[in-house]
Amino acid sequence: MATTGSGGEPDHTTTDREIVLSRAIGAPRELVFEAFTQVRHLSQWWGPEGFTTTTRSFEFRVGGAWAFVMHGPDGTDYQEWITWTEIVPPERIALVHGEYRDDPNAFESVLTFEPAGEKTRITMRTVFPTTELREEAVQKYHAIEGGEQTLGNLAAYVAELTRNETTPKGAED
Repeated sequence: MATTGSGGEPDHTTTDREIVLSRAIGAPRELVFEAFTQVRHLSQWWGPEGFTTTTRSFEFRVGGAWAFVMHGPDGTDYQEWITWTEIVPPERIALVHGEYRDDPNAFESVLTFEPAGEKTRITMRTVFPTTELREEAVQKYHAIEGGEQTLGNLAAYVAELTRNETTPKGAED
């Protein structure tokens, strides 16, 4: 998926089909990357507020897939499927996300993890097959708010992990 031009500027052929979210996370890049690559972590934070995730299968490798169900706060289940197309630890993950393998409405995402002092800047760039699918994701599924909440859940989760790693035993009393 090419979303930048030769000079790193946005590729204007995809601008009307993309959503870009970014957030500084108060944890080292390796830990933030790990939180995206291990199912024991993903199941703790993945999804917007009020959602939970049940993994059916998970294989983190190029060509591997994560099949899961997102359970909405209203009781609705959403079948989800992700396949990893590029993995460059701890810098970059590219993936295709749909409801099932070969979903014609699946979208592509590239996640970058950049050091920002003692924090990590994560950027999620998602490109939909059509402008209409992007608009449906924004209007019907609240993709921007949901993505921001998901990154917020990630930030809270890794903050808790780093707090637990730096708190001496017995000091939490």
